[in-house]
Amino acid sequence: MMNRLFGKPKPETNALQTLDKLNETLEMLEKKEKVLLKKAGQEVEKAKEYTRSKNKRAAIQCLKRKRLYEQQVEQLGNFQLRIHDQMIMLEGAKATTETVDALRSGASAMKAMQKATNIDDVDKTMDEINEQTENMKQIQEALSTPIGAAAEFDEDELEAELEELEGAELEEQLLQPTTVLPSVPAGRQQARPIPKRTAEEEELAALQAEMAL
Repeated sequence: MMNRLFGKPKPETNALQTLDKLNETLEMLEKKEKVLLKKAGQEVEKAKEYTRSKNKRAAIQCLKRKRLYEQQVEQLGNFQLRIHDQMIMLEGAKATTETVDALRSGASAMKAMQKATNIDDVDKTMDEINEQTENMKQIQEALSTPIGAAAEFDEDELEAELEELEGAELEEQLLQPTTVLPSVPAGRQQARPIPKRTAEEEELAALQAEMAL
């Protein structure tokens, strides 16, 4: 009933819960080990006291209990070692499971992408692009083709007429008279024009004339 309501627990959740349980058990065993070691130490102290008081039998009993405690400590040590081993294996299995899940997700994503980009679909798309490109070229050629009266003009006749116009223009240029500049008699040079003085220069000249008087 609970599985129907909440679904089955994920393996990762179970692994984490198991690791927590193992950690708790390990801590409990370590505490028991400390208690047993303390009791074993107390039995040793008691045995020493009985030895001082010449109570050999009581001292031997203390040593027997000490050995029992030590046996339990050794047993607890083996338990802890097994738990550590189990934790290492579980952590490794958890890492392996996570890796496999990641690889499985990647493979599924790759498969989905390959399915979405089927080679047949790619070829079909390229054919459509080429077809549309060819159609556009034909449309452009149709639009650039002369229609009506312009389509009836002979290109050879137009070129011949253009050559006649160019020849007539060249002949007209050759028939134009050449402009000859008047020659200057030998030994005479053209008089240089006197530069016109500015208003400031005229005022300066008048001032110099007054000072000369």
